[in-house]
Amino acid sequence: MLKDTAVEPRIYRDAMARFAGAVHVVTTDGEAGRRGVTVIAACSVSDGPPTILVCLNRENEANDVFRDNGVFSLNTLTDAQKPLADAFSGLTGLAQDERFALGAWEAVSTGAPVLKDAAAAFDCDLVDAKDLATHRVYFGRVRAVRIGDSLSPLIYYNRAYRLL
Repeated sequence: MLKDTAVEPRIYRDAMARFAGAVHVVTTDGEAGRRGVTVIAACSVSDGPPTILVCLNRENEANDVFRDNGVFSLNTLTDAQKPLADAFSGLTGLAQDERFALGAWEAVSTGAPVLKDAAAAFDCDLVDAKDLATHRVYFGRVRAVRIGDSLSPLIYYNRAYRLL
């Protein structure tokens, strides 16, 4: 039943848990340092010019490195890459260098780490960032794309990884 009242954060999170999304690892590297984070909140903005957006928690100051480097790569994971999703989410307690050691990475155009066997990877220059509530929305102009094998994507739904 829909209610026209203030939405409590817990109710909002419970409803958003029913929102299925592809699992990605967003990465950056540069003078400010190297970092990677597991995200669901990412999507296409436009194909002319090719632009994507990624939402990161701005209350975590470590995520400022994405802004400071001015580049990022969005790497879409396959079902076989669940260990990478766990590692970059912080669930495993691994340091950033240990997380990156779990995958095969390369620099393509911007210098942001691109996962060699991702389902798809988008290498981007940061063109804008907007703060809204607890998150910062990063807009990236896609400079290079890698399309991997057509494998089963890793999906997040109802607070758990799912296979399609």
